Amino acid sequence: MKHMRILIAEDEQRARRGLKDLIMSLGDTYEVVAEVADGKQALEIMQVLKPDIVFTDLKMPCMSGLELIKAAKAAEFKVNFVIISAYEEFEVARQAISLGVSEYLVKPIMRDEVQELLKRLTDERSGGGCDACVGSLKDRYPDAHPLVRKSLSFIEAGYASKISQKELAENLGVSQEYLCYLFNKDVGMNFSPFIRGYRIDMAKKLLLSDAVSKDEIPYQVGFSDSKYFHKVFREIAGISVADFLKQNGR
Repeated sequence: MKHMRILIAEDEQRARRGLKDLIMSLGDTYEVVAEVADGKQALEIMQVLKPDIVFTDLKMPCMSGLELIKAAKAAEFKVNFVIISAYEEFEVARQAISLGVSEYLVKPIMRDEVQELLKRLTDERSGGGCDACVGSLKDRYPDAHPLVRKSLSFIEAGYASKISQKELAENLGVSQEYLCYLFNKDVGMNFSPFIRGYRIDMAKKLLLSDAVSKDEIPYQVGFSDSKYFHKVFREIAGISVADFLKQNGR
């Protein structure tokens, strides 16, 4: 199992120490490499220590948890974020999911939920789990044509709404045929099946996060029909949504 390096960003000293002690009690697989009291410090330390996982509070001085996540994403840090908060906010949870946050934990944090979460993140970084859980699409295709990389960024930002390859090609100033050729060559599949697969990857993430009602997930990831979503999920994942949830203890 991969050794996981963890950073804790929490302005309350007692909560920070409690989380560190909890993580350390889970075994030698997890190492808390730093603990800081604000988001600005966290961002600076991330550049040096390059942690695998960052646990961050939402409300911190200098830089909030969401601001930290946005800054880290802009810098293309390959890190999993876990939000810890004293209360549940649907809007913040929705924003967090859109930024690729792995989990949203509400205080008081239980040992079992942290243990389960860290195991899942470790498995994902070791090659298991869904492809969308770690890194950006551009990270997965570093040698792709610049137009393809721009298309991937567009998919990440707009997968929840209707995406037209024709309109995307027009925005990029090329023909649909040329973009289709480049995309297929560099990504290994056509545009539409790729988007369906990415939407299912994001649906898996939402299913494991509990941040959104399961009935809402099809619409959150760009499907307009729930039955069609379940059909596509089974085709791509190889199992039903219900079986996927059972496999992951949900």
